Amino acid sequence: MSGLPDALTDFGPAAFAAVVVAVYLVAGEPVAGHVLHRRFEGRLRTDPDARRSFYGRLLVLEWGLALLALAVWLAAPGVDAAAVGLAWPQSWPGPLTSLLVVLVLVFVVASTRALRGGALMEATAPPPRRPPGQGRHAEPPGHATLALLPRTAGERRLFTVVGVTAGICEEWLYRGFFLAVVAAVAGDLPGWVLVAIAAVAFGLAHAYQGRAGILLTGVLGGVMAALYLSTESLLLPVLLHAAIDLRFLLVPTRVLPTTRPAW
Repeated sequence: MSGLPDALTDFGPAAFAAVVVAVYLVAGEPVAGHVLHRRFEGRLRTDPDARRSFYGRLLVLEWGLALLALAVWLAAPGVDAAAVGLAWPQSWPGPLTSLLVVLVLVFVVASTRALRGGALMEATAPPPRRPPGQGRHAEPPGHATLALLPRTAGERRLFTVVGVTAGICEEWLYRGFFLAVVAAVAGDLPGWVLVAIAAVAFGLAHAYQGRAGILLTGVLGGVMAALYLSTESLLLPVLLHAAIDLRFLLVPTRVLPTTRPAW
């Protein structure tokens, strides 16, 4: 992407703030996310409104951080809208990029079918407890994702807003803003390096989902970065990101527990 900032001086008086926000996205967000999700999962045992409350908190945090990054960018005189992806696509996807889009759509369809069939319940079923002295019983992988999914009609409506918010705010933060700061700090980096950096940062931001979650979100984050850099716009990544999150609305309540299991 040729329009990325060439130097940190392009951010002018906002340079320090831009670096602070970028560092937080890589180092602070994984810690904050882990703490918030642990507390949320604990509340699910006793508070029937815990999920709605958590959705509301997510909306405040994501929009708050996105607006902070927006304010930093607005204070950067040498970084125009195109440099952070706030523009219509400058070029439409080529063969490789189009293949990535198709693969993402296939993932959305295939994973939705699996989820509707109860795959997530099977993945989160706790293994038999070990006899005393043979190791500690661990929480099953995927429990964090299961806890987040809406059960009631009210939760589904609020989750729709959360899914759209994630598509807009996270693409702006981790692709548009973050990669602009990385390019400004590191100079002229190859596209594949920017994709790798975006993948690692986005995967770490989902550390609360465990190793499998980090890997999956990291791969998807890299794909979104590749789409962004090839089209020079956040439009396509935002739409695909929202579709990935909103697919959970197609999972019927009957294949989900009404409360969080006591694993």
